[in-house]
Amino acid sequence: MRVIRKYANRRLYDTQQSRYVTLEDLRHLIIEEAPFRVEDAKSGEDLTRTILLSIIIEQEQSDNEAEVFSNDLLAQLIRVYDMSSPLPLARYLEQGTQLMLEQQKRLQSQWQQAMRHTPMEFMRELAEENMRFWQNTLNQSPSTSDKNEDKSS
Repeated sequence: MRVIRKYANRRLYDTQQSRYVTLEDLRHLIIEEAPFRVEDAKSGEDLTRTILLSIIIEQEQSDNEAEVFSNDLLAQLIRVYDMSSPLPLARYLEQGTQLMLEQQKRLQSQWQQAMRHTPMEFMRELAEENMRFWQNTLNQSPSTSDKNEDKSS
């Protein structure tokens, strides 16, 4: 597991690559599903959760179209924390999000396969197959006629 150290000056240092990294670099690690742990450089305390929340905040603020957490949803989440016996929300959200991501990947894969087999693509593949057939046929014809000439001699 990759270890990222967070220093007092807020800088993040990737111990595996021996370089400073940004939240954007860590976001790419998450997308690539590369496991990492962020720890305080001085105390060794695990700060991963705090950094992940910072990445989400940065994403939410960077592009309004990519907004995931509406004001209403955030207010509801805050209310969950105030319940006398909080719901097992974390597990539910993890499983629901995982299911959604798997379905999205499956949908993208099916879409790519569907696009690969458009009528034009089918015609192109058919034309290429016909071209290979005729090239093979023409390349075999002279040798076949040579054999026939040899037999008649």
